[in-house]
Amino acid sequence: MSNLSRRRFILTAGATAVGTAILHGCASSNNTASNSAPAGNTTAPATGAADAPEVTTARLGFIALTDSAPLIIAKEKGIFAKYGMPDVEVLKQASWAATRDNLELGSAGNGIDGSHILSPIPYLMTTGKITKQPVPMYILARLNTNGQAISIAKQHADLKLELDSSKLKETALKAKSSGKDLKSAVTFPGGNHDLWTRYWLAAGGIDPNKDISLIVVPPPQMVANMKVGTIDTFCVGEPWNAQLVAQGLGYTALITGDFWKDHPEKAFTMRADWVDKHPKAAKALTMAVLEAQQWCDDPANTEEMCNIISKREWLKIDPKDILGRARGNIDFGDGRKVENSPVAMKFWKDFASYPYKSHDLWFVTEDTRWGYLPGDTDAKALVDKVNREDIWREAAKAINVPADQIPTSTSRGVETFFDGVKFDPENPTAYLKSLKIKKVA
Repeated sequence: MSNLSRRRFILTAGATAVGTAILHGCASSNNTASNSAPAGNTTAPATGAADAPEVTTARLGFIALTDSAPLIIAKEKGIFAKYGMPDVEVLKQASWAATRDNLELGSAGNGIDGSHILSPIPYLMTTGKITKQPVPMYILARLNTNGQAISIAKQHADLKLELDSSKLKETALKAKSSGKDLKSAVTFPGGNHDLWTRYWLAAGGIDPNKDISLIVVPPPQMVANMKVGTIDTFCVGEPWNAQLVAQGLGYTALITGDFWKDHPEKAFTMRADWVDKHPKAAKALTMAVLEAQQWCDDPANTEEMCNIISKREWLKIDPKDILGRARGNIDFGDGRKVENSPVAMKFWKDFASYPYKSHDLWFVTEDTRWGYLPGDTDAKALVDKVNREDIWREAAKAINVPADQIPTSTSRGVETFFDGVKFDPENPTAYLKSLKIKKVA
């Protein structure tokens, strides 16, 4: 596949304009330890000068989504400072493409050193598929599990779409025959939302490369694009699905925790050269992020978390737009309502923070499925290069995380999706071969 950096996806903002890019042609737990409750704040052991971070600052990016909360809370609550990093900057990014570009620049080029990120992006950057040249990246933690959704425009309310996308196929084919494809918006080619959408469509017999148009829209522009009728579906994190429902512009077909229970979502990534140069600082940042995740996952803190991250400098929204779903209370907008969903967004509990290598292996396999990575990619070697779960473990031990909250394996084992398909990380090739709709042979 050609380098995606050679054909940047054009994004235009505005309430009546759409930022789009056609993507046609691109693209059970083995742990016995219980981790069902958040740990709460931990107390780090005293450290001497020898353990002090090499620097006191880092430039970290975030997108205006609820799952950026750990970085924001670590800044607002002084947790970065607690671990010797008082000068950390947490900087809003306009889109995932802008995040990618600023990571490529690095802080030396007035960019950023690390970020809240779609989990596949560090792999696409490390291989040079979306950058001018390979930019080695590390994943230091998973920021959350669950918490995304696929939403549908109100003009398709009669389809009553849920997990089964097959009801959309006839509509999609009719639109195509009339010369006007249905459009499904995702946040970045090869990213989480692109992969959730592609899997959901393919499971219902819809080929995302042939039967429908996938387009890229930055998260904050999703609702505006749906309002002007430019897109038919979108997949994104909160608050945008809840805002769509609140404005009466559409409904939520599914939350992604029902798609794949406790699936991996965003990650905390850093440039590899920055981590290699500042290993103590990287560990300190990870310690702060882990403590922030524990704080965010305490139900007693949910309302305060929503109030903090909703501020003008962060998400710039009404806290009510995220409080409901943050508590697991889902109004789908089509008459369905769920209270206290067991697959709402998690930041810490059920090992949400730990970056399982088996999960990254799935992301790499799916990016291979859709042509974002070459068919001969050595997925395991790539994951071993990018995934730094060893730093996570060091950070967890340094802040006295109990042993039963640290996974015993880098694999969560065989994963089962809503359609019954299983992914065995011991044999990703068999999984890839079993899929009927894909770009690779």
